[in-house]
Amino acid sequence: MNTKGHLHQIHPVLPVKNVIDALAFYVNKLGFKIAFADDSTNPKYAGIRRDAIEIHLQRHDASEWDVAIDRPMLRIVTEHIEALFEEYKTKDVFHTKTALKETAWGTKEFGFYDLDKNGLTFYRDL
Repeated sequence: MNTKGHLHQIHPVLPVKNVIDALAFYVNKLGFKIAFADDSTNPKYAGIRRDAIEIHLQRHDASEWDVAIDRPMLRIVTEHIEALFEEYKTKDVFHTKTALKETAWGTKEFGFYDLDKNGLTFYRDL
């Protein structure tokens, strides 16, 4: 048998200071639904879903936030980018420079940060 492995999904894990606060942000502001949580009252690890993507959120101790490290950046392929931009524009999640723009590398995209400065860029190919 000459079967080759096939990658078909990815579930990135984002570090967060407080899983409950992160869940509230992703559910109430970005339209995700809670997929699972390791504890119903004080979760340390949880998953959220919207459409075909799933992101995991993992609590990291305060001591880990003192170190100057780069934050994760997710690039999420998006259909109907204009509609998503308009939806999020009303949710008070954009920073002052958030704009829907066409790029030199052939995409239309916008981005912003979550509560823990994890970067989220939503895009589609032109």
